[in-house]
Parts: sequence; C-alpha cells; structure tokens
Amino acid sequence: MRADASEAILRILSAGPGATLQDAGRHGYLRFGVTAAGPMDQLAHATANLAVGNPAGATAIEVSVGGLEVTAESGPLCVAVAGGEFSLSLDGRSLPPAVVLNLEAGAVLKIRAGGRGSWCYLAVAGHFIVPKVLGSHATHTRTGFGGVNGRALAAGDRLAIERSASSTSSLSAIAAPWLDRPLDTIRVVLGPQHDYFANDQIAAFLAGPWTVSAKVDRMAYYLDGPRLTHARGYNIVSDGIAMGAIQVPGDGRPIVLMADRQSTGGYPKIANIIGPDLGRLAQARPGAVFRFAAVTIGQAVEARRSEAALLARGIVVEPLTRTELSSEFLLGLNLIDGVVGAEASG
Repeated sequence: MRADASEAILRILSAGPGATLQDAGRHGYLRFGVTAAGPMDQLAHATANLAVGNPAGATAIEVSVGGLEVTAESGPLCVAVAGGEFSLSLDGRSLPPAVVLNLEAGAVLKIRAGGRGSWCYLAVAGHFIVPKVLGSHATHTRTGFGGVNGRALAAGDRLAIERSASSTSSLSAIAAPWLDRPLDTIRVVLGPQHDYFANDQIAAFLAGPWTVSAKVDRMAYYLDGPRLTHARGYNIVSDGIAMGAIQVPGDGRPIVLMADRQSTGGYPKIANIIGPDLGRLAQARPGAVFRFAAVTIGQAVEARRSEAALLARGIVVEPLTRTELSSEFLLGLNLIDGVVGAEASG
C-alpha cells in the first residue's frame, strides 16, 4: 500500500488479542440482527479523538490489555492515546497514560497494560482509509463485519491514513479528569423485566456486592455474587438487547451485555446500566468489586447531558517537559558555544 503526499501509513508491529478499529458504531440495523459494535468505553474513545481534532465518533484503534505496538511510515502522524491507565512509551521513553504526540516516521509507540483499566484508544489526526461496511468501520469479529476484513488487527497490517491539518507542537498530556472513574457504584435503570423478580431479589441485586468474573470480553461481562431467583420463570419472548442490559438466566448469575452483544435475548433483564457508567464497568478488570444503584430515567438523562457538556468544553492538553537527562540525551545536545583559548583571557 502506497501513500501520497497527504497520506501516511500506521504499521502494526505487534497486537495483542482485542485490538480493533472502532468508530461510534453501526446503527440502524438492529432489526436485521446487526448490532452496533463500537467502543467499549465511549467516553475514552471520544476523548482520544477530540484531542487530535477529530469528531468524537471518528474511527480509532481500540486496544485491550493485550497491548499494541505501532510505527509511522511515509511521514509523521499526530496521535492521541486515552482510556485506562496503560503503560505507554515512545522509543523507550515513558509517557503519561493520556497523551498527544507526533509519531515521527520510524518512531515506535508501545502500549501495554498498566496499573488499571481494560481498554484504551489510539486516535490519529485524520481518517483511516479502509472500506466501510453498512456505513461504519466498527469491527464485529464474530460476524466478520467492519475494520480490516472483519478481524482484529495483527502484526504486519499497514493502515493508510489521510492526515488532517491537526498537529501538536510538543508532546502533551491530555487533561481529562473524567477518565478517572473508580469502580464503586454502577447506576442502573430497573427493567424492562424487573417484574420477573420479587422485591427481595431486587433488593439483593442492588445490595450486591458484585465481582467482575474472569469471563469477560466485548460481548458480555459475567458477574459473581448473590444468586438471584425468578418469581415468574426465566424464559421470555426474545426482545431487543441494548448495550448495558443485565440479563439473569436460570442459574441466577447476572450477565451484562456489552458492545458485541447479540441483537435479541430470551432471559429477563432486571436492569440496564446507564450510558455514562458503561465505560466505568468496561474498564473494570476481573476481580473488581462494586454495587448497583437504581436511578430514574430523568437522572440517567441528566448524567448523559453532564458527560456531553464535559466534552463540549474541548480537550485541554498540557505540554510535557523532559525530566530525565540520560547520558545519551545530553551527548545529543550541543552544550558548547565556542571555545576560549588561554591567551584570550589575559
């Protein structure tokens, strides 16, 4: 793949499981059995995009704890990374977990799992030149839709980028305090089938506590905690599934349906996680403990408006100063401005 003067190549040097191209999602096709896919953490995805001047829902690379390593070809790329607290480095230099930088041709950006968080996003100023499927780049690997031939990214992939005019004059940290979301309470709206559970089971659901199990992926997060019982059986006529729907099958173990969920389901849904808290849960790793709290639809709408208002203010970046002064770095500088001979000092 060749790039013209306005294009550059982002080459994948290594990619762990779960690295995919994701935009805001493939919407409008649920009635045909096609779910939206899209980012697991919409807020982090939007933050990375906005930091490089893209629309919030533009295509970016979603990176799991398996990590990613990339380099630029055919010219520099302005990129941003945001999401969980991943470990980032540029040519061996450590970086903050939320950062904007110029990825020069040949430079290597490494993203590895860090202290916490399960997903982060690599956005590029411009757009990826890859075919869309049903109007979207969102990758849904189970159906082979979108992204790069419907699959996860792999070492050797070369992604053409049509660069935008956006650039950064210096390495900068993204000031996004909203990405610091401790997992303590997840807000839900009860229903649509909470009437399949007696009041004491609703109380048990809200009291918890719940633990994120080892069984988690882009399709669903299984939860460990009190086993819930059904008052009216556990089979319903299958109906549509929204991201964040919490199904309770016959074993009483709640399942939170995520970005790659199925289009319909036949188990009662006791509640649905509100949009602003979906990313909070998505970033949780197995073993994380939390509780649910019921809110009204009005409260959920207000939380969504507050989140949108944060992003509407724009992304603030703070230039970084170099603090480490290795011998290699110092030797690369011209620290001498002329030489004065002994005879000149008299």
